[in-house]
Amino acid sequence: MGNKRCRRLTLRSMSAADEHRSSAESAWWSGHIDECLESYALAYRDYVEEGRPADAAMAAFFLGLHFGLKGDGPQGRGWSSRCQHLVDSIPECAVHGYPLYTATYAALGTGDVDAAMTHALDMQAIGKRHADPNLVAVGVLSEGRTLIKQGRVEEGLCLLDEAMLAASSGELDPFWAGAIYCHQMDVCHQLLDLRRATECTRAAEQWCKPIPDANLYPGVCRVHRAQVLTLRGNWSQAEEEATRACVDAARIHPVTAAEAHYEIAEIRRFRGDLAGAEDALRRAHELGADPQPGLALLRLAQGRKDAAGTSIRAALADATLDRLGRARLAVAQVDIALAGHDTETARTATDELSRTALTHPGSGIDAAATRARGAVLLADGNAAAALPVLRAACRLWQELEAPYEAARTRLLLADALRALGDEDAVALEWDAAAAVFDRLGARLDAAKVTALQGRDAVLAGGLSAREAQVLTMIAAGKSNRDIASELFLSERTVHRHVSNIFAKTGVNSRSAATAFAFEHGVVPGRHN
Repeated sequence: MGNKRCRRLTLRSMSAADEHRSSAESAWWSGHIDECLESYALAYRDYVEEGRPADAAMAAFFLGLHFGLKGDGPQGRGWSSRCQHLVDSIPECAVHGYPLYTATYAALGTGDVDAAMTHALDMQAIGKRHADPNLVAVGVLSEGRTLIKQGRVEEGLCLLDEAMLAASSGELDPFWAGAIYCHQMDVCHQLLDLRRATECTRAAEQWCKPIPDANLYPGVCRVHRAQVLTLRGNWSQAEEEATRACVDAARIHPVTAAEAHYEIAEIRRFRGDLAGAEDALRRAHELGADPQPGLALLRLAQGRKDAAGTSIRAALADATLDRLGRARLAVAQVDIALAGHDTETARTATDELSRTALTHPGSGIDAAATRARGAVLLADGNAAAALPVLRAACRLWQELEAPYEAARTRLLLADALRALGDEDAVALEWDAAAAVFDRLGARLDAAKVTALQGRDAVLAGGLSAREAQVLTMIAAGKSNRDIASELFLSERTVHRHVSNIFAKTGVNSRSAATAFAFEHGVVPGRHN
């Protein structure tokens, strides 16, 4: 409730209501949520009997908050309503600002950013009028989150940094300091801001050290640490952290446990354990997590392209999604659409993703948007334009120290280089990607690279991949000029490829080369 209230309590012996409140706080920090709720209810009753409506309102506020976090919506809403009735019956004091905290995030959840901003600014004003630093800090935090929701990312992050300074300086009640750490980590994850996320989770980890593992805050910290570790390629440690969070948060905050199960599903999908990923996603959904885009990407990994496309389209149809929520889904839609040769859908998703990435350069969203642009250019047959874009995407992922994403980008880079005829560079990109996939245990990705390398090794007549591509086009009746135009090569380069094909296959005419292509399976079909 702020420093003034604390000073009042030290000037008199604690009443029965104060003792119940103190017991509730102790129970919450030790993870005994049922005891916490029972003690707050007793404190509320006694505060009402003692004629202390402001203190009763704060007890009701925390009952509403903790029941809501526990997943008991009706109880949470009931206590929040009691809090508001009491607040409405007394002159303005710091207590009036606290219901605005929950109101802010309820408004953000429905997309009403105007109401959220009003609540956030009112929190700060009330906190300043009544010298309550907790209220001012969470008001600043809430204003920052609202700005980010509006797409004003840099402004919002500045306010989050201001709130974090208050949290880390020791001037706030630990409960509210912990809440600010949690919000900061959540924003970093939404933005795929790996640098900021790493700094924030390290700070939160240090802050959480004295707190029992059964408390909410260590569980939330573990989930966000697992998310960072996953991007960094430390999958075993990430799964261990997420598994611990599943246990720690299950009784206190099911949503945190759900997010932990979702992260486990992602790690298993990356490793090629598709059945395990499915199980973890189902558990995440049961506990209240949105299974997207993981579910759609899982269907893609299972080879169910149509189901994947339907799944991601349905997810994007949610009208309450903000920019960052849509960006996360758009990243997946690009991969799914390109796998189904739906270039137009991929292009539309890429355009939206790129607009969002403009608000936060250098982040994971920026890297994902850059890769998507390169992938679409490649799908359009413009390998020459795709090459520098994909190189930039790979560099961004490397700078973010996200090895799996960098390796995935290398495969696209190899496709562009292959289309341009640079077979040595293709081999280098494949080798680099394979080394990462093998180290991480990305079984399906590693198998894909092995298949690509093996296919080149067994091409008939010792033809290179580019030569086989040119031979296929010869068999389709295309001239050297046609081939040069489609592959963005000079006619001189195409002439050299044709000469090599003739030499390797032992033929001296285009018709004989066409016959060789069909007889040896370079082109599907049957030679007559």
